Amino acid sequence: MLHKANVAGLTMDPASNTPIIILKTEGVEQAIPIWIGLLEATSIASVLQEIKFERPMTHDLFKNFSDFLKIQVTRVEVCDLRDNTFFALIHFDNASQSFALDARPSDAIAIALRYKAPIYVDEKVIEKSKRGEGDVEVLDQSEEGKKWAEYLENLSPEDFGKYKV
Repeated sequence: MLHKANVAGLTMDPASNTPIIILKTEGVEQAIPIWIGLLEATSIASVLQEIKFERPMTHDLFKNFSDFLKIQVTRVEVCDLRDNTFFALIHFDNASQSFALDARPSDAIAIALRYKAPIYVDEKVIEKSKRGEGDVEVLDQSEEGKKWAEYLENLSPEDFGKYKV
C-alpha cells in the first residue's frame, strides 16, 4: 500500500554534515529521514524556497527536456529500503505510454517537486524505517559515539526543522 507523503523539511546530520530530507506521510504520520547528497539537497531546497537560477540545474534541465518531449511525471514512489539504501521509482506518462524508471529518492523528489507531482512511500518502507525495529549497530563505541547514538535515538519528527542548504 502506498502512503502520500510531503517534504517536511531539510536538515543536516550533525555527525557527518550530510543533508537529510524528511518525508512525512499523511494518515499514518510517519517521519522518514533520508540521507542525501549536497547537490541534491541544494536542488530540492531551491524549489522549496522558490529560488531561480540564471542557468538550469540538472533537475531543471531534465524537466525542460521531458517537457519538450511532452512527457509528464505523474508521481514518484519511495518503494524500498534495503541495507540502509532507499529506492524510488519515477512514473511517467506521454501520449502513447506510461512507464516507470528506477531513481535515487533524492533525484525522484527533486523532479517531483518541479512537476508538482505527488510523492508516495510504500508501506514496507515505513515499516522498515520505524525507530526501534530491527537491529541497530552503533559503530562508534567511544563515549562521544554512544552519546550521538542516544541523541539520534531520542529524536522525534518535530525535532527536524527546515534549514537553508
